Amino acid sequence: MDIEIYTFSIPAGTSCPFAVECKTTADKAWGTITDGANQKYRCYAASDEARSPQVRAARHWNFELLRRETEEEMFHRIQASIPKKAKIVRIHVSGDFFNQRYFNAWARVARSNPSILFYAYTKSLKYWIDGDETPSNLKLTASWDNSNSFVIEMKNLKYARVVFSEEEAAKLGLEIDHDDSHAYGGDESFALLIHGTQPSGSMAAKAKNKLVTAGIKHSYAR
Repeated sequence: MDIEIYTFSIPAGTSCPFAVECKTTADKAWGTITDGANQKYRCYAASDEARSPQVRAARHWNFELLRRETEEEMFHRIQASIPKKAKIVRIHVSGDFFNQRYFNAWARVARSNPSILFYAYTKSLKYWIDGDETPSNLKLTASWDNSNSFVIEMKNLKYARVVFSEEEAAKLGLEIDHDDSHAYGGDESFALLIHGTQPSGSMAAKAKNKLVTAGIKHSYAR
């Protein structure tokens, strides 16, 4: 049986203060993609925004409202947006925790809804480590990046690492997640196969093409 997961998003890149290897933004007005200077692979969420003015508008609307607010105001706004029938909520299909009070607001929302499982991938490790105590129903997964790997290892954080092949995942000793079940349902680190539109001619694009040619499952449900 399919699991119904509710999601919340803000703009890719624009709201991701610690993104490096996946840094990508889609222009708010036109959707034009800008890749980061040290990008290793393109964020799939930014590509979604590039294709859809409606998606861009919704995510920027959320961001513009929240970033001006106090922690208390953010807490009440987010709390009011959670569907009453929700059992699982993914925080950020796109975006990340952009400041400490925003992280704390989500932790408070999770604490106030103990029957709901919340989960998120994040590179905002500083806010995770420095923030309010993470409730047990908020499952966080650090997004591995060469710029944050030392923090992940030092704090022994659960992480997800984007890989370019099944062989790379095996060499790292990581299982590959295809449906987010490792993120919300497990406590072990895992791998994600490269997915989404990648810059033409890049190593990421070549790796994705190999997966497609070999018929290896690498896409994720929207």
